[in-house]
Amino acid sequence: MAEQQNSLSQVAQGTTQLLQDASEKTAQTVIAHTAKYNDAYTTIDKIMDGFWERIPYICIALIVFTLFWLLSKLFKLFVRKALSERSYTKQNLVLVLNRVGSSFIIFFGFLIAMVIAIPGFTPGQLMSALGIGSVAIGFAFKDIFQNLLSGILILLGEPFKIGDDIIVNGLEGTVEDIQIRATYLRSPDGRRIVIPNATVYTNAVTVNTAYPRRRCEFVVGIGYEDNVQKAKDIILSILDRDQQILSQPGFSVNVSALADFSINLTVRWWVNTGETATSTSISLVQEKVIQAFAEHEISIPYPVQEVKVYRGDSSQEDESPRAKQTT
Repeated sequence: MAEQQNSLSQVAQGTTQLLQDASEKTAQTVIAHTAKYNDAYTTIDKIMDGFWERIPYICIALIVFTLFWLLSKLFKLFVRKALSERSYTKQNLVLVLNRVGSSFIIFFGFLIAMVIAIPGFTPGQLMSALGIGSVAIGFAFKDIFQNLLSGILILLGEPFKIGDDIIVNGLEGTVEDIQIRATYLRSPDGRRIVIPNATVYTNAVTVNTAYPRRRCEFVVGIGYEDNVQKAKDIILSILDRDQQILSQPGFSVNVSALADFSINLTVRWWVNTGETATSTSISLVQEKVIQAFAEHEISIPYPVQEVKVYRGDSSQEDESPRAKQTT
């Protein structure tokens, strides 16, 4: 009995020791994991505490940025009222000051808001960050930067202005707007044409409304049997009686070609586009020329073709039946 009690006591002591060892290991493991996650929880708590501490500064930064945005709007209004009412001021200069100046004000306000909202932030850090990615940004946005620079040069150089009728790369229309990226045209048939500024800047541009005086011309043909000088005098009298045709530069009627069916006369004159359109003046003069030529019996020939049909030699046709009969 004594030996059995001793063995039972040893087993109980061994079991107790194992439980103590297991509990100590479990406690150590729990403490280790708790310490590991405690650092993360502490970091999150610090971040949240820092965020709540920065909320007033973020609100102040938003207020400052809003004030600068409103200031840019006031700047646009001031420039428009101060410059656009003066006759000597270039219209595109107003656009440059409005867009570039307002963009600079908004960017400056953004920098101030970032300094207020983010502790330790300086504009130099933003510039260095932009410098690191300047190469990648340059390749990615090459066309955008090219159009941006071309738009600024167009606005500063002012080869044309809003309202001008221009022709660029075979596209014609009235300039509606000159933005930093593209130039907007309204085509004669009422469609909008968007042309990148780089295309406008690197191609030849024809400004139809650059000067108030425009030359009009058309070609009319008379018959070879008609009197050329008489036809010229008739056209000159029509041009002289028209009140919308300018006397200087003088109008003219000249023989321009001896065509297959007619003698071509080129008629040229000048008009003031502020009083009449070139297309209207050309149409009116042409109508008067047609009526005057009809009254003075001067023909306006049209192409005539003579068609000859060859049917063969009639003598051969008469002999062929006889030859067949004799045989």
